[in-house]
Amino acid sequence: MSEITRRPRRLRTSPAMRALVAETSLRPADLILPMFIADGIEEPRPISSMPGVVQHTFATLIDAIREARDAGIKCIDLFGVPASEDKDAEGSQAWAADGVLNRAIKAVRAEFGDDILVMADTCLDEFTTHGHCGVLATDRFGDTIVDNDATLERYQKMAVAQATAGAHIVSPSGMMDGQIAAIRQALDEAGFGDVAIMAYSAKYASAYYGPFREAVGSSLEGDRRTYQQDPANVRESLLEVDLDVAEGADFVLVKPGMPYLDVLRAVSEVSPVPVVVYQVSGEYAMIQAAAANGWLDGEASMMEALLAFKRAGANQILTYFAVEAARILREQY
Repeated sequence: MSEITRRPRRLRTSPAMRALVAETSLRPADLILPMFIADGIEEPRPISSMPGVVQHTFATLIDAIREARDAGIKCIDLFGVPASEDKDAEGSQAWAADGVLNRAIKAVRAEFGDDILVMADTCLDEFTTHGHCGVLATDRFGDTIVDNDATLERYQKMAVAQATAGAHIVSPSGMMDGQIAAIRQALDEAGFGDVAIMAYSAKYASAYYGPFREAVGSSLEGDRRTYQQDPANVRESLLEVDLDVAEGADFVLVKPGMPYLDVLRAVSEVSPVPVVVYQVSGEYAMIQAAAANGWLDGEASMMEALLAFKRAGANQILTYFAVEAARILREQY
């Protein structure tokens, strides 16, 4: 065997050597932890399809964030779960000062200040009785549709309410046309020019969101294919990224993660702003289920998937594995 042939293997001889020449790195600070805060519960409510993930009370939310911070996590993404009786057709609790999500943002900022970045989900689906990401209307054919422009007005109010409560980052996930420009304008006019926007630029109409809908108590009937992206398309994502960056996005996001690594790579090659990927609930649930059945090494599969996102070009990763992965990374390095 020639010396040239041996060259790659010489760089795999030990963990230290492999770490020395690794082309891709993963840090705890690269990980963002999605979290759920629910109104009207006295104990954390487990999410059956997402083992280890719960809807938090206000007390357990603070404890869990402290645990995440100590593991090296720098950012959380909060999703609010209102009581069913507080939902309405417009999702008005989304911008109410006493709404569950805005109260949670305020509580987290009061406890942690700037030690933890607070990202808030800026979407109406958790707050509406119909479960769609916007307000509904009837088109000229008599069909029910999501009214894009009317929804933008609600997103503006929601983003300003979240910024008022203390959010560092708002994350409009509803895939409405023009949502980034509308939110940026509202934040700037309200004096929140320092609040960043993470745009869900490439969010696909995916089957991998199933467990999440349990997590937020979704009321959705039907689907969101008229406003989320078609899984068949890639160029469409690049167009959405261009539009969102032009409108003022500070981050762009690809969702889901593993089934869309090609999209993630394509976006990362053109985006002038940081690129985030969301390892969604279905991806998490599959790894957990396979590990529980002894079909996969859960820890190894988790870390391999996270590394794949970084290798494909992600700067940050939204993952329910964030705390577990961060602890492993701190032990390694």
